[in-house]
Amino acid sequence: MDRGTILRFWLPLVAGLWGLGWVFQFGPGPHGLARLIGLLFGLIGLAGVILSRYTLGRSFSVAPKATALVTSGIYSRIRNPIYVCGAIFLLGLVLIVWMPYLPIVLLVLVLMQIIRARREAAVLEAKFGDAYREYRKGTWF
Repeated sequence: MDRGTILRFWLPLVAGLWGLGWVFQFGPGPHGLARLIGLLFGLIGLAGVILSRYTLGRSFSVAPKATALVTSGIYSRIRNPIYVCGAIFLLGLVLIVWMPYLPIVLLVLVLMQIIRARREAAVLEAKFGDAYREYRKGTWF
């Protein structure tokens, strides 16, 4: 196993599972059905983020730049799976800790991700043109 795989997949997986487990076990909020549903959403979101990040490989960047058009794996269905799965993960955290202001924070973060996705789409369209436009037609968000 190479260093890149450890850094892109295994380290975030272990850290994410540990953090989510800690918040579920010791975090604030009532222990009930909503917390269990939150854990389920958190696990699904975390798995999606890590799978998406792994699929991107070296094409991942924080700032929008177009190094390669990744259209395989989860990217064959969703253009921005890190944002979608990240929102699912955050929804899980909101359900686990159950604080009244957190849905507002989640909404603000989702709106910020939509803006970010639009900026990335403009960069990808400028670099890959028709190939990106065709890819966009067959995928969601």
